Amino acid sequence: MAHFTATKAVLAGLAGPMLSASIALAAPPGSLPFGVYDPGGAFADDPDVSIEHLFLPWEDVLLQSLYDADAYATERNRSVLATIEPWTWTRDERNSPDVLIAGIQSGEYDENMATICAIFDDFQSRVTVRWAHEMEDLSGQFIWAGWEPETYIAAYRRMIDVCRAEAPDVDFMWSPLGIENFEEYFPGPEYADVVGLSVFGLQPWEQEILGGERTFREILEPRYNRALVFDLPIVVAELGFVGDQAYYDRWFQDVRQDIEGLTELVAVLYFNQKEVYPWPDGFGLPDWRFGENILE
Repeated sequence: MAHFTATKAVLAGLAGPMLSASIALAAPPGSLPFGVYDPGGAFADDPDVSIEHLFLPWEDVLLQSLYDADAYATERNRSVLATIEPWTWTRDERNSPDVLIAGIQSGEYDENMATICAIFDDFQSRVTVRWAHEMEDLSGQFIWAGWEPETYIAAYRRMIDVCRAEAPDVDFMWSPLGIENFEEYFPGPEYADVVGLSVFGLQPWEQEILGGERTFREILEPRYNRALVFDLPIVVAELGFVGDQAYYDRWFQDVRQDIEGLTELVAVLYFNQKEVYPWPDGFGLPDWRFGENILE
């Protein structure tokens, strides 16, 4: 999709990119469209960034911050990818999966989705909505993940219908993590304009648990190949890598250039923030931020 050029920012009180940056960063080399989740604003002045990614919780987002994010993206000629997480960011106030499912089925959360999407309808920037991502992940990070596929699909379709009624011109990204059997959660082509995938490389974990480090393409390609069945454009919606200098250099060079034959891949978006959920096997919270992601 030619218009899929978005950026990423966290919204809880202020739009993330509105914060001043201490270090100015530049995108990895390549011609593939590039976006960032960049709450520190490190990529604020990089004209090579074409996608602004927003993360927002639908229970406690400050609505004015959405308009601020649109102004930030518009000034930089960036489109917006908006990841809507169906919970609150206040951890001790989060629902259980059963409560969330029941609330969606009853229509209790229709207003949350409708209010946000009505604002997106006012945006100057082009908007793609990504709702309840990585639904097949069983790590326990998200209360909307690991549901029965038919339950998730019904919830996803309801929320997209609600959003479309308020913002008929936005696009929708269905965005699994990319692991095996994610196809079971596909809501149908009428509910997805683009498929998002997640690709993270953590060298110490790969060496100890997998027996050897992985390249960007080695992690992406199996997920990409599974997604081809849907005949939709594919985006790496979340990307991060941490390792020694050689590992970093290879990933940095590859993420926009080692894409020969990946004809449906239309963009990659970097997650320029520290991890918020522990990596498996005791590897803590990797810091994906450029400037912090090279290990000594």
